[in-house]
Amino acid sequence: MGMDGGQPLLLLIGSSARRSREFILRTVSRRYALWLLQPAAVTWEEPYVVGSTQVDNTRPELLVEAARQVAAEHEVAGVFCYDEGLVTPAAQVAQALGLPGNAPEAVIACRDKHATRSALERAGVAQPASIGVRSPAEAREAAGKLGFPVVLKPRGLAGGMGVCRADGPDEVAGAYRAASAASYPGVPVFEVPVLVEEYVGGPEISVDAVFFEGEGVPLAVARKQVGLAPFFEETGHEVDGADPLLSDPQLIEALRASHAALGFHTGVSHTEFRLTADGPRLMEVNARLGGDMIPYLGELATGVDVAMAAADAAAGRRPSTTPSRHRAAAITFLYPEQDLEVEAVTVHEDRFPPEIHSADPMTGPGAVLRLPPRGYISRYARVISLADSMEQARAALLKAPEIVELTGRPVGESPR
Repeated sequence: MGMDGGQPLLLLIGSSARRSREFILRTVSRRYALWLLQPAAVTWEEPYVVGSTQVDNTRPELLVEAARQVAAEHEVAGVFCYDEGLVTPAAQVAQALGLPGNAPEAVIACRDKHATRSALERAGVAQPASIGVRSPAEAREAAGKLGFPVVLKPRGLAGGMGVCRADGPDEVAGAYRAASAASYPGVPVFEVPVLVEEYVGGPEISVDAVFFEGEGVPLAVARKQVGLAPFFEETGHEVDGADPLLSDPQLIEALRASHAALGFHTGVSHTEFRLTADGPRLMEVNARLGGDMIPYLGELATGVDVAMAAADAAAGRRPSTTPSRHRAAAITFLYPEQDLEVEAVTVHEDRFPPEIHSADPMTGPGAVLRLPPRGYISRYARVISLADSMEQARAALLKAPEIVELTGRPVGESPR
């Protein structure tokens, strides 16, 4: 078994941001010993890990070598990763060590949205029409073929970063600039960097589903709130333990067919759909746990520990997927009304209604928050509610701006 003959050992590839990911380590470390591989020294992860190696985890050859050194001294059960920028190197480690997981090619096909579209088209999965472009002129031509409105998105990013709608030819160049300028550490830059896609209306959802021995089970369906049009900034999510989509045959078939086409068969994925009159249309597949605390909301709503399911699958254990409750959990992210420099973010716990589960600042004094397209994901706080019905959970979140107070001073245009 693991370090002391007790818990099985998982290699943890990167820990990501404490604010949004600590809940994963808190839960997974109860069952697994975790060995962290990342460039930085251990800081906040210390209570959750049994050992660590400082290594550039974006470089597969260095990472595989470091992993082999750990495996030479300890029995390793699996490779665990939930960081968008590191899922490919993590897959290369699992493959090199003969551990459970998806082939690196499958993970790359999820990360590269153009490759995703191609694989799903071959498999006949319903999705928006999509054309890869490398200049504003090509983007205008593609938009003309598809018909307006269109959506322009970066080929390799997630979380709605840089995604922008264009309603007519005059808006394409600005949307192309926004989509091609957005970037994220560890995410590849492609020669054809932007996708122009048919705009698909209807509510947007994400599904965190666990795959084991090829079978997929949806664990959390999050109904997404978006704002700050024409951008698609994710401002909140609602996860209902009694959501009928958890057992919807069309949705389950779309998950099965898309993951089979991409070769994803082990672990938790985060798949985004639009719900149209003709059924679900697949927007993207991410080869990792959902962000924005969605797996945590899933556990609050259903009792199924989504993060633990991902760790179990990584260790080659059958995950537990049976709900123990049906509650309603929701999260809202608070944004400033204008670009500003933060002076203080204050949580007033005395103002919590009973349905408020938690409220956390997401930034601090001195931070500059800029709204799209000048900045993305400029949130000053998040508030989570938990109730017996989604109506109650939603109503409680209307009080979020009173619960968390933001003070700051407006800032002008950023120097370019």
